[in-house]
Amino acid sequence: MAAGRPACNPPRMTPSPIRLEGELSPPHSRWLWLVKWFLLIPHWICLIVLGIGSILATIAAFFALLVTGRYPRGLFDYNVGVLRWAWRVAFYGYSALGTDRYPPFTRGEVPDYPARLEVDYPEHHRRGLPLVGWWLLGIPQYAIAGVLAGGGGFGWFWHFGFGGVTGALVFVVAMLLLFKNRYPRDVFDVLMGFNRWVARAGAYCALLTPVYPPFRLDSGPREPTAAESS
Repeated sequence: MAAGRPACNPPRMTPSPIRLEGELSPPHSRWLWLVKWFLLIPHWICLIVLGIGSILATIAAFFALLVTGRYPRGLFDYNVGVLRWAWRVAFYGYSALGTDRYPPFTRGEVPDYPARLEVDYPEHHRRGLPLVGWWLLGIPQYAIAGVLAGGGGFGWFWHFGFGGVTGALVFVVAMLLLFKNRYPRDVFDVLMGFNRWVARAGAYCALLTPVYPPFRLDSGPREPTAAESS
């Protein structure tokens, strides 16, 4: 490098305000995935009811943002809790098959469960009519999330779906579990990247964050940090 020429450093990765994590647990049974759909029926019923509440909470938050530029904290905590619950169900079920540990019935944090999700509360948000245009900018993200998780771009919102590209990859995992009782780590990492993209798009769509999701596939069990990208 020529003397006096500044070093060319790669840009640091900005940490996402949505943190989705999942730790792959060794499968206890190679065939349990065959009946997980039945075991999850109580959760799906709860999530349908909670999802209706989330839609109403998001509409109320939208009008609050138009006037005040702030997301009411109670509505924010409710929506994050539903998204957190949905992620645990998705991780146990057909968005990852990442654990055989049955998910708890709660919107609260469960630190020892292998699937976790957190969203930073935005102290400052957009306000007024620009909020509408800003939300519409997310359409490409919503479309990609729909392809990744299935559901025609809508079913992924609270339930993370079990179709699309993610569903196809999970089917491959299911066959490997059934016949070889193994779960390739690299496949799990890619699935985490897909689910992470869906979670970021869902949080943005629900106005939970003013930070536009990156067009970046962050694979692996944990969120990347700025230090890891430097």
